Amino acid sequence: MPEQKKARAIGFNHVALIVGDIDEALDFYGRLFDFTLREREADAAFIDLGDQFLALQKAPSRDFRAPDDGRHVGLVVDDKETVRAALHANGIEPLPGPFLDFLDPWGNRIEIIGYRSIQFTKAPHVLRGMGLAHLEKTEGALRELAAKGMAPE
Repeated sequence: MPEQKKARAIGFNHVALIVGDIDEALDFYGRLFDFTLREREADAAFIDLGDQFLALQKAPSRDFRAPDDGRHVGLVVDDKETVRAALHANGIEPLPGPFLDFLDPWGNRIEIIGYRSIQFTKAPHVLRGMGLAHLEKTEGALRELAAKGMAPE
């Protein structure tokens, strides 16, 4: 059987942390770090870290240390559809919902994000060194980067 094509992991787009209270979490992290709040919702807040972000999500129950669907890592790949095919080929069912999420054998939730369509970026020399110089951004991703003064030259 031929070896299956695999997507290349490029980096982390975001990490989602579960907190007991969004305002308290923003206050806590605000006492430690100077950050830009990208967005604030009733049950979530998004702190920009350049072209990456930290997602703070309110726990679904009072026991915010209990396992839940909110804790996850957003992993950036060169080809999201290749990951979808690899999951299928390995009998791993993606989780329901709008994203390409799955659980690893230990229950860690992994969200797969395609490099082309997000603000996360790598410098051209880094992409070249990774053998990924061919990757390009969508217009939407370039607009997000430009709005923050981070668009490629």
